Amino acid sequence: MSYESAAEPIKIGYLFDFLLPEGYPREMRDDLTQPFDLVFSEGVKQGIIDRSVQIVYREVEGLPKGTVKAVIDAFGELVDEGCLVVFGPHISENAVPTREAIEERFRVPAINVCGSDEWLGEWTFAFPQGSFTDEPIFWADLLAKGGHSEVGVLTERSLVGESYLRNFRNACERKGIRIVAEASIAQTAQDVNEAVRSLHEAKAQAIVHCGFGFGIVFINPALQELNWDPPRYTSTAFQNAWINPVLWNAFLGWIGIDQYDEGNLVGQRFLDQYQAAYGRRPQYCVPVVNRDVAATLLRAFADAHPLSPRGVKEALERVKMLPAAAGAPGTRVSFGKWTRRAWMGAGYLVARRLDPDGVNSHLVDRFGEE
Repeated sequence: MSYESAAEPIKIGYLFDFLLPEGYPREMRDDLTQPFDLVFSEGVKQGIIDRSVQIVYREVEGLPKGTVKAVIDAFGELVDEGCLVVFGPHISENAVPTREAIEERFRVPAINVCGSDEWLGEWTFAFPQGSFTDEPIFWADLLAKGGHSEVGVLTERSLVGESYLRNFRNACERKGIRIVAEASIAQTAQDVNEAVRSLHEAKAQAIVHCGFGFGIVFINPALQELNWDPPRYTSTAFQNAWINPVLWNAFLGWIGIDQYDEGNLVGQRFLDQYQAAYGRRPQYCVPVVNRDVAATLLRAFADAHPLSPRGVKEALERVKMLPAAAGAPGTRVSFGKWTRRAWMGAGYLVARRLDPDGVNSHLVDRFGEE
């Protein structure tokens, strides 16, 4: 290759702010980064961008098990390596304080999937895998459709849990649903028998869990001990079921908020490409969500002049009406000068049930469908 033809790759940081457990399947690790590889390689082949893209991956233990400092330090390392944009951190309790460091020290655009509006700012964009404000409205809709007028709530003691609960109270009031009992539980997997028993004694018709998800681990066993099998709903914590068998079993029988919808033909066409490239067809949220992030970045890289952190930030603001692979059919990605949430349309969230057979999940409802 001649001197005139060679160019250094565009670097993006991928900051994963919790450590995946030992033994996490290799192919599911690949699902984190291979959608980016596929979208960017196709972008080079089609002449959309004229240089390759390199992913610089960091995995650290942030909250709820680790520290915010580890996350901010990792973000700084990615900036020092020359990343023009960082994908992460993704957990709200890490993202909100990291936003301050981004604005004060780093000034490099960052995109994540957290549900907190407090993340959004001049340099910070989101593909929110749910929202502390949106999901509680969806729960109330699902409860009303299921004929449930009374509900019990289990809330993790955290920013995530309390934010969900505050908005769920408002959603229930608007729908005429009464919360008959509220019980707080730990952020991590701890004994929840007393909390679950308090909901049972209050004769709750259904259960809603508010939190990141680790607190859900012992709820099913506590229900079994009481010989109680109420309808139960959770947040996009449901998407953590893919992390390991412990969490998979914890979500059996639950209805959770998700972003994989087999009716979305954009997503299915992407999985066709994925299967052709890698020999697998992973039918869950991560590949289609990360495809949308990659496709958005591809468009921004092509439109960034200059190819710098600020140039990428301003190009992200010009991404409009990009058909999305995640969410229900018709979902679009649009940013703007002061628009920092990407997916547009009520259907960016769907409800799915993880079936008791331990193998399948199925679509329960689409947000906004009456």
